[in-house]
Amino acid sequence: MADTGRLERPRGIAARAGSWSARHRWAAVGGWVLLVILALAVGSMTGRVDVTESEQVPGESGRVSQILDEAGIDDAAGETVLIQAKGGQGKGGQAKSGQTQGGGLTADDPAFRKAVDAVMANVRDTGQVTALRSPYETKTISADRRSALVQFEMRGDAEKAADHIQPVLDAVDKAGDGHQDLRIEEFGDASGQKAFDDAFGDDFTQAEYSALPVALGILLIVFGALVAALLPVLLAMTAFLATTGLVAMVSHWVHMSDTANSVMLLVGLAVGVDYCLFYLRREREERAAGRDAQTALRVAAATSGRAILVSGVTVIVAMAGMLFTGIAEFKAMGLATLMVVAVAMVGSVTVLPALLSLLGERVEKGRVPFLGRAKRRGGTESRVWRAVLRPVLRRPKLSLALAGGALIALAVPAVGMNTANLTMDQEFGDRLPVVNAYNHIDEAFPGGSDPARVVVKADDIDAAPVRDALARFRTEAVAKGASKGPVEVTVHHKQNLAVVEVPLIGGSDEGKAEKSLDVLRNEVRPATLGAVDGVDAPIGGSTASSKDFNDKLGSAVAPVFAFVVVFAFLLMLMSFRSLTIAVTSIVLNLLSVGAAYGILTAVFQHGWGAGLVGAEGVGAIVSWLPLFLFVILFGLSMDYHVFVVSRIREARLAGRTTKDAVVHGVVTTAGVVTSAAVIMVAVFSIFGTLSMQSMKQMGVGLAAAVLIDATVIRGVLLPAVMSLLGERNWYLPKWLGWLPDLAHDEPAPAPRPSTLVGASPRPEADERPRHARV
Repeated sequence: MADTGRLERPRGIAARAGSWSARHRWAAVGGWVLLVILALAVGSMTGRVDVTESEQVPGESGRVSQILDEAGIDDAAGETVLIQAKGGQGKGGQAKSGQTQGGGLTADDPAFRKAVDAVMANVRDTGQVTALRSPYETKTISADRRSALVQFEMRGDAEKAADHIQPVLDAVDKAGDGHQDLRIEEFGDASGQKAFDDAFGDDFTQAEYSALPVALGILLIVFGALVAALLPVLLAMTAFLATTGLVAMVSHWVHMSDTANSVMLLVGLAVGVDYCLFYLRREREERAAGRDAQTALRVAAATSGRAILVSGVTVIVAMAGMLFTGIAEFKAMGLATLMVVAVAMVGSVTVLPALLSLLGERVEKGRVPFLGRAKRRGGTESRVWRAVLRPVLRRPKLSLALAGGALIALAVPAVGMNTANLTMDQEFGDRLPVVNAYNHIDEAFPGGSDPARVVVKADDIDAAPVRDALARFRTEAVAKGASKGPVEVTVHHKQNLAVVEVPLIGGSDEGKAEKSLDVLRNEVRPATLGAVDGVDAPIGGSTASSKDFNDKLGSAVAPVFAFVVVFAFLLMLMSFRSLTIAVTSIVLNLLSVGAAYGILTAVFQHGWGAGLVGAEGVGAIVSWLPLFLFVILFGLSMDYHVFVVSRIREARLAGRTTKDAVVHGVVTTAGVVTSAAVIMVAVFSIFGTLSMQSMKQMGVGLAAAVLIDATVIRGVLLPAVMSLLGERNWYLPKWLGWLPDLAHDEPAPAPRPSTLVGASPRPEADERPRHARV
């Protein structure tokens, strides 16, 4: 064919990789399989190293764990069992209005004492606990004598205590079965962690098992053939498996986590399916146009392959932004996701061409009845999007105003976004027993279920000034209104350390608890422990960890946003050799992210339509989500943008007018973009159905943003903007000519003229982009 000679010597990384793989098919496939097997084997041998507690939390809270670790003091997992008379309990251990404090059992009644003894005996018999303390010894009995706390610690490593807590929970439940007049519930570090891990694990397991069948089902509809539908899923899953092994090796330098692994699967599935979809659809399109299999594969490698590389590098840069947060969990997620994107990208431009070359026409095997026949008869252009484009390009200013105004209106609620670390009852509601236990303990003993922890480190912990400062700290904590007490001090003489536990006023009310924490840190500590030379006294605990995490995250937002936006801008500039396209790319992506933020705020903070997604009115967005969404969405949005603009630019270089190139680029990519978006929206929507509020928020935010991006942005705003800009779309100032040229690897054969009414089939010679002229 006439165009075959143009592609005899492929130029560019993607084209050369695709050409080599097509010629050395078995070597490419064998090399990929070997990579996956070796990565899994080496990763299994080295094992994965996860982030520790001291790494997870920044600031003072992290220093608390670090000091205890360095001193060799085991930070045991503490557990508390509440024994409480049913009915009549009010806030702070006071009887409700209209009830006497003498109503029902009290801690002085024989039946109450018998229940306490039963709990202690059952818990002791498990052999899993130590430091078991009776409420009659520790005086942990509420003011109305209706509530008491049995306290103990789990044996062994605190980080693994959740794995051994179940026998203890069973023992407490057994004690409760014999005392129906009393509420007997357990809450603590290990039981709370187990409840969270179970719910979190169940949620992600449900999402993971649902995502693959959903993606495969949609791909079956897209391609109408089983083999073609299996290829993207196969590529995505092998990329994920290979990255799992590589991540295990890298974790010895940058520690990982289960969360990072789950996010890696989510992103790996999304980009792996997208990249394969882009490549496969282009190869099928070229074959449908009458080109031989070899030429069709070379065209796909030179065009879609190049778009995959540009998109992949952009996504990698976006994910790298998480490395700059300084938060271990974000660093783990960032590194894991950028690695899976890199592996999926390499697989898409190497093993995929080899598989397509090997399969040939067999890629159409397993055709779905009726659907497969319709797919073969159907064209490559989208009639729906062609119909949408007519009014958009006929009135681009009006289309830009309406679509842009709608997205800005959607983004407006984000101005008042309130972020917070969700409490357990906000996260899970009242469906988990451990959440109810926490709330009941907090009502009877405000702040006692989750106290602040002060680690006092001194040259000599027994020195008189230090002992005096500790005593004054205990007194001032109550006197200044940070705590109602009791403030407990445990001294470790050998390590010259003291651990002070301070129940904060406010308890589960994060706002009030943080005010109490501020009093401790900024008033009580400077006047007492801070006045003694050589004393270090960081303050940690759940409230402190939450505050320190939010403060660290807040300080990282601007650098991460700047890094992602600047590098994405530079990549677009070098890839398309156009200042205009680089600027519009950033603006359009920021607009879709802003709209997603606004939807999140409206639904989960203000409760508008929250019932439609089964959401609770928590009144806040989980603190880590905005930054996480920005990075993920900015990266994934570039998938579509690069693919569509690459096709527009390809048509422009082939000699079309800008308006005709826009039409051709949008209508020929609409099927691929829509299919990829439907898969992403479906997978992300699964997360919107999960039980945890944070997972719901993540799922709704991701699904909404992808849907907006693939429809309003790519189908309306992008065509309208490019139509209005005309030849200015390809503007590159002379003073930027020194930038590296990452433009198209290979111009594809000229596409057939568009049939859009009013579109000129070919421009005059001097209308071509300046950098395309010969």
